[in-house]
Amino acid sequence: MKLTANQPSPFLYALIAILSIQFGSALAKSLFPALGPWGVVALRSSISAIVLFAIWRPKWRPLIRQNLKNILAFGTAMALMNACFYLALDRIPLGITIALEFTGPLGLSIFKSNHWRDYLWAILAMLGVVLLTPLSGLDIDPMGVILALTAGVFWAIYILLAARLGKELSGVEGLAWSLVVSSMLLLPMGIATAGSALIDPRLLPFGIGVALLSTALPYSCEFMALKRMPVKTFGVMLSIEPMMGAFAGLLILGETLSMRSLIACLLVSLAAAGAAQFKEANP
Repeated sequence: MKLTANQPSPFLYALIAILSIQFGSALAKSLFPALGPWGVVALRSSISAIVLFAIWRPKWRPLIRQNLKNILAFGTAMALMNACFYLALDRIPLGITIALEFTGPLGLSIFKSNHWRDYLWAILAMLGVVLLTPLSGLDIDPMGVILALTAGVFWAIYILLAARLGKELSGVEGLAWSLVVSSMLLLPMGIATAGSALIDPRLLPFGIGVALLSTALPYSCEFMALKRMPVKTFGVMLSIEPMMGAFAGLLILGETLSMRSLIACLLVSLAAAGAAQFKEANP
């Protein structure tokens, strides 16, 4: 991969995207005492939609109307994925939430494979998940575990719907309109639980920060990375997200994980890296 002197490495873009998402999640959790998880996820979705519309100015055109069903499905999956993730994050540490949610796309990748090696990654990931559940004696909120795993299921659905919508609409157009759908679904619960705090001028800058760190910046960086990086390589890099989540949780939220929890997060990361590494060889 040849780079010019003024051309940033795609690995740098990918790393910025990963760090941005994890620190955005940590910042979001810090707002829970004031807004609650429903308020934060509604604020994030709404501000993200406003930012994308302000930057890209997508138009309501015939192609959008033709793909309205896909947009509605994608926006709904996005809303459910983020809502379950934030509700889980309200109950369990960030690193554990990320690791459990990661089983969704990992499971999808393994399910679509027909190679025996991928079943080994599934076993490795399952071992990590078991270590992160109360079944193994870990003192952790069981509802938080269920919500994080449910977020993973919706993440897998999100990936499938994103691929379908991406074939019809280019750029961020589909994402922008889907965020409108997501916001319409999330705002009623956000308003019901957070009330006027959603428009508190003291909290709004932090809400903007969450939206930029969790959506606008990582999406742009992922786009730039994938232009010059194989999907397989990008998938391997994404596997460090559980560990990055644990780091962000420690740095911003003061969340410490036990050695067993860290090992479990590492097992999920290794399984994700392994599945991504051999994905292209096992279509």
